[in-house]
Amino acid sequence: MIKILVVDDEQSIRRTLKEILEFEKYEFHEACDGVEAIVKIKQDRFDLILMDIKMPKLDGIDALERIQILAPDTPIIMISGHASADNAVDAVKKGAFDFISKPPDLNRLLITVRNALDRNSLIVEKKTLQRKINRSESKEIVGQSDSIRDIMETVERVAPTEARVLITGPNGSGKELIAKYLHEKSNRNDHPLIEVNCAAIPSELIESELFGHEKGSFTSAIKQKLGKFELAHKGILFLDEIGDMSLSAQAKVLRALQENRISRVGGDREISVDVRVIAATNKDLKREISMGRFREDLYHRLAVIIVKVPGLDQRKSDIPLLVDHFIESICNEYGIPKKKIDADALFALQNLEWTGNIRELRNVVERLIILCNESITAGDIAKHVPQSKSEAKVLMDYISQFDSEEEFIEYSRSLFKKRQEIFA
Repeated sequence: MIKILVVDDEQSIRRTLKEILEFEKYEFHEACDGVEAIVKIKQDRFDLILMDIKMPKLDGIDALERIQILAPDTPIIMISGHASADNAVDAVKKGAFDFISKPPDLNRLLITVRNALDRNSLIVEKKTLQRKINRSESKEIVGQSDSIRDIMETVERVAPTEARVLITGPNGSGKELIAKYLHEKSNRNDHPLIEVNCAAIPSELIESELFGHEKGSFTSAIKQKLGKFELAHKGILFLDEIGDMSLSAQAKVLRALQENRISRVGGDREISVDVRVIAATNKDLKREISMGRFREDLYHRLAVIIVKVPGLDQRKSDIPLLVDHFIESICNEYGIPKKKIDADALFALQNLEWTGNIRELRNVVERLIILCNESITAGDIAKHVPQSKSEAKVLMDYISQFDSEEEFIEYSRSLFKKRQEIFA
């Protein structure tokens, strides 16, 4: 429910506004002067403040200036029985949303309240979107493990060149982040990084997505469309999950890399493109080649430089740094003070099995920030982070219950015999 604080030294005005605002389903709070208002604002968050100008102890204009520091995003509507143009202008100059005379006109009051709340919601939405944009554009690679140091050194050497790069590694290990960092450090960073998720595009549309199409080239082609190769001209094209690309699209990508020219679907004109290609995959492309699902000649075109990104289980020494980074960014995103994490809790996180890699770790940290108090403890890890065991670990835990291998074998034989009797 929307919370509105009314600050006025006249009880009759507070009572009148209380009836009006509660009838409109707003949550009403009150203060009799500026000092009491500041105390309440320090203790709670309000969506809107209605405040008188002439009050004892601390008048509305002085309170307005202090509240701007404590709650800069909270809209404040000034009300006064001593209305004048100078008062109104002064209040608005100092940050008030609007100025209303006493006794307030009901319709004008409600319209002003709604407008102030609407503007505030837009400001909040803008800041939320900005935080998401900043988060999505973050290119920081966190880690001090040997594997991450090797990757960073390779990227620093390779980025300024025109060499094609193939980034391999499990899902969620940070391949896209490496590609963005390569672009940032390259000589093409003034031009776009165009990303294509080959696994997310249906095979019948991948060629149109990559190379574009001419109007009328197929049923839904109602206008000409530029492909990703053209959009990435002078920049970098990032082909994510390239192992899922169809063989026919692979052949066209190979030709584009060989000749630096493309043809749109349904077109007969060749278009020159200047594109550096970075590819990524979670698949073993050599195995895909042996299975006939990936072109060997395309592999050799892409794999000039191979960057192998390790999974989180191979870089557990980086977990404390990653956790600290995620705590800071998530708390900033939520607009709350940065939470602490105990050493025992970090140790517990390092000893978990991570199958979802960096994304899974970030989700866990976000969950802990939401559900825990100011400091995250090992007990919180045990409570909020269920440990999923691999089949091999489950089997080893099961075997460890027996005193000897012979006892385990004998027990297994008895179970098998019972199964035969049941299904006989």
